Amino acid sequence: MQTYDLIIVGGGPAGATAALYAQRHGLAALLLDKQCFPRDKICGDALSGKTVAVLHELGLFEEVCDLPGAAITRIVFGSPDATAASIDLSRYELHNDLTGRVLPMEGFVIRREVFDDFLFAKARAAAAHTLEGFAVRELLREGEQVCGVRGRRADGTSLEFRAPLVLGCDGFNSIVARKSGLYRHEGRDWMVALRQYFEGVTGLSDQIELHFIDEVRPGYFWIFPIEGDRANVGIGMDHRDIKERGIDLKEALAAAVASTTFGARFRDAHPLEDPVGWNLPVGSRRRPAHGNGFLLLGDAAGLIDPFTGEGIGNALYSARFAVETAAQAREAGDYSADFLRCYEDRLWDALGSELKLSTKLHNLGRWPYLMNLVVRKAAKNAEVSDMICGMMADAVPRKMLTNPLFYLRLLWK
Repeated sequence: MQTYDLIIVGGGPAGATAALYAQRHGLAALLLDKQCFPRDKICGDALSGKTVAVLHELGLFEEVCDLPGAAITRIVFGSPDATAASIDLSRYELHNDLTGRVLPMEGFVIRREVFDDFLFAKARAAAAHTLEGFAVRELLREGEQVCGVRGRRADGTSLEFRAPLVLGCDGFNSIVARKSGLYRHEGRDWMVALRQYFEGVTGLSDQIELHFIDEVRPGYFWIFPIEGDRANVGIGMDHRDIKERGIDLKEALAAAVASTTFGARFRDAHPLEDPVGWNLPVGSRRRPAHGNGFLLLGDAAGLIDPFTGEGIGNALYSARFAVETAAQAREAGDYSADFLRCYEDRLWDALGSELKLSTKLHNLGRWPYLMNLVVRKAAKNAEVSDMICGMMADAVPRKMLTNPLFYLRLLWK
């Protein structure tokens, strides 16, 4: 049994990035994942400006540019009345507060099977040790303090590993969150999404599309290009709405694909898989993400943006903050919940206001008139289009979209 500075449970973007930052801080990290890479991860596959900023900081951006996928320079928003506004991201620079960098406003759509495998390979080289095909079953404790993990390899071998800090990077169904008593499945904080890869969808370009159409209201329908003429197509809706209204997501996705608005684009397309779904724990409120000897990162901490459904960028942010906290905890010799609370505070200082506003923006989807108003104005008025793009680039305060005066101004434009 070997002791490490920290144990990272989960080798997805949050866990792999944590391993990379751990190496920079001189921390010996054990990286564990229950699956073996490469593996698919159900997702929209979009990499936002936050992700790009962290990739730049880690020196990985140029290599990611060479991965099979699609570079994104535009976003299309579609309203319930089928109006579409195309927003040119290049009109603004991305001012990233976390890294202090000013970067081009750009993104990517890269299948998670590809992106996660790339990132895990980098993490494998950076970590003190990695172990794939290892399922964590229990947290080890000394009194109230988490001090390691116990689990099984694919061949049934039981192993224990010890570290003064465990990072739970193991997704929405996190075993670390469950065994620490922090797991909560509350409908108001969850969305459910359905993805289906297609080939032959027409109208694909260097843009991602989010459509707030009646077939999936109050959710959204997306069409994202990936490599070649393939597309990631899907829908996302609140768990509460699905349950209360008895919605069948597969039927809703089929209705969106066959709708008057999109049917022609899918006429000659064919699916490459059956629709597959997953849960999205959104950051609609601050959830506990730390305790004695452990931290929760990424989806395990409920950090998915409620408006866009994007979670990778926030997961990478959480990895950076978690490892900074780990380095400080080692220096102080203090891994108590009181000390580790600084991780959660930093996380929500950086993301809290944005997630709160995104929750309000998500709720705008329940008001078709407002969505129609904003998208129609953006489609016709370059000033409004630039304003929305500026909000996405943090060049214009995003909170403007939740101010009633904003909509009064739109009426006069």
